[in-house]
Amino acid sequence: MAQLAALFESWVSPDLHDSSADADIAPKRLACLMTQGEIVAGCLAPHPPHLVYAENPPQNEPVAEGGWEQLRWGYERLRESLKDVEYDAIVLLSPHWQTYVGTHFLGLPQFKSLSVDPVFPNLFRYHYDLNIDVDLTMKIHDKAAEAGLAVTMMENPDFRVDYGTITTGHMFNPEWDKPLVVISSNRSRDYYSVEVMQEMMIELGKVTREAILESGKKVVVLASNSLSHRHFTTESAIPEDMSKEHITSHAMHLWDMRMIEYFRTGQAQRILDEMPEFTEQAIAESDGGGLSWLLSTLDTPTYPATLHGYGTIIGTGNAIVEWPERNHTEGSQ
Repeated sequence: MAQLAALFESWVSPDLHDSSADADIAPKRLACLMTQGEIVAGCLAPHPPHLVYAENPPQNEPVAEGGWEQLRWGYERLRESLKDVEYDAIVLLSPHWQTYVGTHFLGLPQFKSLSVDPVFPNLFRYHYDLNIDVDLTMKIHDKAAEAGLAVTMMENPDFRVDYGTITTGHMFNPEWDKPLVVISSNRSRDYYSVEVMQEMMIELGKVTREAILESGKKVVVLASNSLSHRHFTTESAIPEDMSKEHITSHAMHLWDMRMIEYFRTGQAQRILDEMPEFTEQAIAESDGGGLSWLLSTLDTPTYPATLHGYGTIIGTGNAIVEWPERNHTEGSQ
């Protein structure tokens, strides 16, 4: 608060000595400072559709006998961690909304339809109804455009929302009582390199953070992606048969544990430094840019993250991780 007051004084004091200055300018500027937005948490929130399938929510048509409890319990712990935290919106980047010309944003107040997973239609046929925070979306879009990034608003009411967005949205907030900002994965890695992808996503993360802070809103940011991403090539007769579930290889396990250790010890910069190698060698879903974007929105945190759960789904490694940014901002206890 002292720093805010000092900033306020340095901002307005020249005007206060000008007799022609607007008498209302000081309280207006102070009000602007006092309503600064906040990122209350950033989370790595994977999206295998198997998790929704195993939960048996009414929106999803297939019915399961459970499964993947380690990850489902991890999401329970994440929701418990945030149950008493006030926030206004969820900003989510999904690698399964793949765009090849710039970054796109859902740009209408509501998207409602049936989403069928093209790979697992036997597990995921979900009737979704999403509410979008168009105002915050536009702020991030405009900030990105000002920074020179190619951006587009998706304003087709018949656009089918990807299952990554829906799965992460459901597992993080099954009540769907918070509006979303949904951001696509600009697949710059596919036609350039991991390094170019990361540079672009770090810039997108910076402008996302700036827009949130200027919006006056409290927000949770979610990167919807797995860690190692080498899939099994066949499916069990019973998809939720946990006796068949394991990591694809020891090499994938070692990479996952390496990243998790960095999460737990506050080494975000090291994650970014090793991202190209991790993405290539672990066939990691970080190729969509979500993890780089997330760490950038959090200003490359140096504090430890909380690991709420880790588990495998059809051989891929998935970690549910929270950076409780609300506890590491100025003035927090």
